[in-house]
Amino acid sequence: MSSTIDETTAGRPVVPRPVLAARNGVTVVFALNGLAVATWFSRVPAVREALGLSAGRLGLLLLCMSIGALVAMPSAGLVLQRLGPARTVAASTVAVALGLTVAGLAAGLAGSVVGVAVGLFALGYGSGACDVAMNVEGAAVEKRLGRTIMPRFHAAWSLGSVAGAALGAGAARWDVPLGWHLPVVAAVVLAGTLLGARAFLPVVPTPEGSDPVARRRALLATWREPRTLLIGLFVLVMAFTEGSANDWIAVAFIDGYGVSEAVGAAVFGVFVVGMTLGRTAGTVAIDRWGRVRVLLGTIGLAVTGAALAVLAGSGPVAVVGVVLWGIGASLGFPVGMSAAADDEERAAARVSVVAVIGYTAFLGGPPLLGFLGDHLGVLPALGLVPLLLLPTLALVPVLRPPAR
Repeated sequence: MSSTIDETTAGRPVVPRPVLAARNGVTVVFALNGLAVATWFSRVPAVREALGLSAGRLGLLLLCMSIGALVAMPSAGLVLQRLGPARTVAASTVAVALGLTVAGLAAGLAGSVVGVAVGLFALGYGSGACDVAMNVEGAAVEKRLGRTIMPRFHAAWSLGSVAGAALGAGAARWDVPLGWHLPVVAAVVLAGTLLGARAFLPVVPTPEGSDPVARRRALLATWREPRTLLIGLFVLVMAFTEGSANDWIAVAFIDGYGVSEAVGAAVFGVFVVGMTLGRTAGTVAIDRWGRVRVLLGTIGLAVTGAALAVLAGSGPVAVVGVVLWGIGASLGFPVGMSAAADDEERAAARVSVVAVIGYTAFLGGPPLLGFLGDHLGVLPALGLVPLLLLPTLALVPVLRPPAR
């Protein structure tokens, strides 16, 4: 008898090889996307120095990346339904690689704020489209495996971020020019992602079929679904919790605790390590205790950690807070994406809507924290994170899987 997903070997389901290959391909894509994004964030202090920017102007520059992502995401569901996840990931990663290259050359060689802004827009556009596509593919693989795995895909993203942060810290320590560092990473990301996307699962047809008008109507109808909108609101706050650290943690420690640029990049790496630990252990915790109880606990850790990082007054103690912040923020975004994709036929549209709402945090977060940083200091401005997290606890029950 041939093996199928329903057969068992030694008490375990036999998973078809294409599903395992797709799992590995999704893992590679997540990891390389994290590498690309973290490479940029790890060199933000160097870009600030090269361009001579204040906190407020730096926040506006970072806004370009978020604008690019938000331009991409409203149509990402339609693009996914037309091209499928594999081709969407491939095309969007070309934009990521171009954006990283342009930003590195503009900052490192030309000293051009406009050039960096253009590069960040392309990086954000490609990353935003890729984010929706790889999460839809990850949710499809998760369903075929029959167990929680989405946080581990995001853990792969975090591991890629750790690598990007480590390379960034090393590049800052040894004064590697931005014009060399970012383009080389871009080439590696593009080549690896194209290989990983080749293993993705076959496209699942939607109820609308190939009718573009029906697809657009279905996407618009998704914007009227209360559960989808509440999941989006939850993801928005969790994205702000994660994104504020990505954007500002290195600068906050440099300005607030007087550390060097290399140490600031290393602190960002510590945050990403916390994220990775939380996402790796989170899959086991969710399968055992469920989404709701695990998220309530991790959000509590995020509140404690962010408050400690801001208020500790001591660099080493603040780093402990950064670790807790990373662990606590680790599961919100991936579990929100899994919840949006609970119905695979509607996954592309719902993940697209949730991503648009969630990425609003990346649009408003950098300039908001930059404005507060100009008036209060960057480190005190991060105190906004725990204040926003506390009321978000009320949204957690909406992520409970629907009854089948």
